[in-house]
Amino acid sequence: MRDSSPKPSEPTELISEKSSSSESNPVFKLGQRVHSAGDSRRIGTVKYIGALQGYSGEWVGVDWDNGDGKHDGSINGVRYFQAACEKSGSFVRPQNLNSGITLLEALFLRYRGESTKEEEDDMYVLSMSNQRVSVQLVGKDKIQNKLSRFDELSHASLAYLGVSSPGSPGQISAMASNSKELDLTGNLLSDWKDVDAICQDLPALAVLNLTNNKMAHDVTCLPHLRNISVLVLNYTGIKWMQIELLKQSLPVIKELHLMGNEMSEITSTASAVVQGLNSLRLLNLEENCLSEWTEILKLSELSSLEQLHLNRNNLRRVFYPVNDLTNGALEHKPFESLQCLLLGANGIEDVESVDSLNSFPRLTDIRLSENPIADPGRGGIPRFVLIARLAKVQVLNGSEVSPRERKESEIRYVRLVMSKLDDICEDIMHRHPRFLDLKSLRGIEDEKLNNGAIGPQKLASGLLSITLKCVGPSMGEKPPLVKKLPATTSVGKLKILCESFFKLKNTKLKLFFQEEGSPLPVLLDNEMASLIDLGIGNESTILVDEER
Repeated sequence: MRDSSPKPSEPTELISEKSSSSESNPVFKLGQRVHSAGDSRRIGTVKYIGALQGYSGEWVGVDWDNGDGKHDGSINGVRYFQAACEKSGSFVRPQNLNSGITLLEALFLRYRGESTKEEEDDMYVLSMSNQRVSVQLVGKDKIQNKLSRFDELSHASLAYLGVSSPGSPGQISAMASNSKELDLTGNLLSDWKDVDAICQDLPALAVLNLTNNKMAHDVTCLPHLRNISVLVLNYTGIKWMQIELLKQSLPVIKELHLMGNEMSEITSTASAVVQGLNSLRLLNLEENCLSEWTEILKLSELSSLEQLHLNRNNLRRVFYPVNDLTNGALEHKPFESLQCLLLGANGIEDVESVDSLNSFPRLTDIRLSENPIADPGRGGIPRFVLIARLAKVQVLNGSEVSPRERKESEIRYVRLVMSKLDDICEDIMHRHPRFLDLKSLRGIEDEKLNNGAIGPQKLASGLLSITLKCVGPSMGEKPPLVKKLPATTSVGKLKILCESFFKLKNTKLKLFFQEEGSPLPVLLDNEMASLIDLGIGNESTILVDEER
């Protein structure tokens, strides 16, 4: 039970919490990972051990991972250590800190005792698609009653239990030698030798999650990681230089997750591009600080790489390498196996980056959402244009592109381009590389919709069947209307028509285009733009809302 009230002789900025720790005089060392006694989720690193001017006894200076401290490592004008943040450090009595438990003790704690609901919620493993899957504790009652039944435990989740060491050699293998998946999220591990020892004791282990363990940058030979196929190192502080050292110990690695490690570069030690990792199929680099596409190109010769996750970085452009990065003979085509590329929430804003994705030989699953180029509200292009420009995409922003959606998108795109061109100019292939091919593929004649005099046949071809739906809360329940409208109808004109169609008086309207495959409708806020300018095609749906 936390007691935030300090003793009279102890200043408030020193104390982080009280506890009933059984360790009367625990010993700590600099750099050691610890957690607050009584709260295994409050984790930090020991930065100072010793006396404080003006206060009695020994104190431990801790830099807390969650930034929930009292100061930056200095007090009363004296600096004892440098904390990571202005308020992430505090001084704590040794008995109010816990140096952790062994892996075997954590197994006892989690699977021998009765689990709380919070503990049950924490019992999960990562699937091959990096999704949390609740652990099914087959024979849990037997495990709780008989220690010998640990050999039935193939999936173990020991998240936030304060694991700091593997324990004595052979202890784990004697009890849980059949474990195949182990989640050690949020523990106190930092030494790679401890990780190697855990893998040595668990020879069947294939999936290892070390998320939120601050791993040391000193990586030595780790022979017992050779059976690991999925390694999760999210928020561990690891850099690519450590991956270069680790990869020799991971001959069968298929998935490598490196989210949130503030990586800004891919540092290859032996050559200009990353070599090895021949079995790697999925590489997750989301939530890092990668800003230059040239860094990503260093991964282009990973011959088995099928999925590359780059969401929430700082990338501003994408291009396919046209020259050999190594200045020698290419052993493989760049990104020859890549099928899925996730680029969501970056800063990509040029259409050339979109077009370059066609050069990736097998790329069919692409995410561009939350980039300026994919946000019509920020001057980007709508979904149907992305589909038309991306010849091979089958899944866009997580939504499947059906054959019907592709056909309609390509027709709408061709007509949109034609509406803006006076003639087929030489620059067309630069600005719209797929235009002529799509025009021929879809059998679209050379015609341009405009506001001038046009014959009956062209007028008919310029009529669009549009479904109008009222969604405004004060409009009442009105049935949808299907209207034939000229493709040149402007947004402003359509608002006036909707007032007439639905008998709406004294209502300021907003129109939204409900595009197939898009999770949210697109606001039509340019009153001068025509339906064809906006790429709104036949059998489209427009939502009629009201200003609030």
